[in-house]
Amino acid sequence: MLNVEKKVVVITGASSGIGAATAKLLANNGAKVVLGARRSDRLEALSKEIHAAGGIAEYQSLDVTQRNQLEAIVQYAQQKFGRVDVLINNAGIMPLSALDQLKVEEWDRMIDVNIKGVLYGIAAALPIMKAQKSGQIINLSSIGGHAVSPTAAVYCATKFAVGAISEGLRQEVGGDIRVTVISPGVTESELADSITDEAAQTGMREFRKVSIPAAAIARAIMFAVAQSDDVDVSEIIVRPTASPY
Repeated sequence: MLNVEKKVVVITGASSGIGAATAKLLANNGAKVVLGARRSDRLEALSKEIHAAGGIAEYQSLDVTQRNQLEAIVQYAQQKFGRVDVLINNAGIMPLSALDQLKVEEWDRMIDVNIKGVLYGIAAALPIMKAQKSGQIINLSSIGGHAVSPTAAVYCATKFAVGAISEGLRQEVGGDIRVTVISPGVTESELADSITDEAAQTGMREFRKVSIPAAAIARAIMFAVAQSDDVDVSEIIVRPTASPY
């Protein structure tokens, strides 16, 4: 696809769900993907699958709460392929619970992964992209970044933050670097697996009866990547047609 072939794309949270689907789609269209996640065994399997299909993929173990690890994977991509064209900040967690359950450690973890992980990614990629005078940072938000619901206050706060950070970044770097926010609705993924609160688990099972495949979000991401360099797709919301949310 136009403006995808040969681009060097770093993807966090690439071991499953949206990250894995995006890696396969972009690689199938000629991008060189560098995959990061905590589960190295899954990254290895995905990399082999992409290579078997004729694509180019590398991987590194990555915990986005560790700034040095994000710096390492972005620098690896630059050293391996000579540049970094796209960073996709996809890693995220969603351990929902009512605030009165006081799951403070889970709040901390969401802030560390969903907000600080995005900021660390930006910090790693931005100097390279500014030196290149080109690049694109794609941040995964959520419909939870547009509306708040019970049990999701902290999660939604992190996703509202992703939107604010992205808009500030867009205003600061516009002209050379593109900034895109992708806000998925209910999507088939492992995101809900981190919910420990029973009431929130029950609500999420009902909520997820209507969902779309991760490949649908991957196509939206590729659409944003594929635009010409003077076109910045600032935000895309993708949700199930039947979803009331």
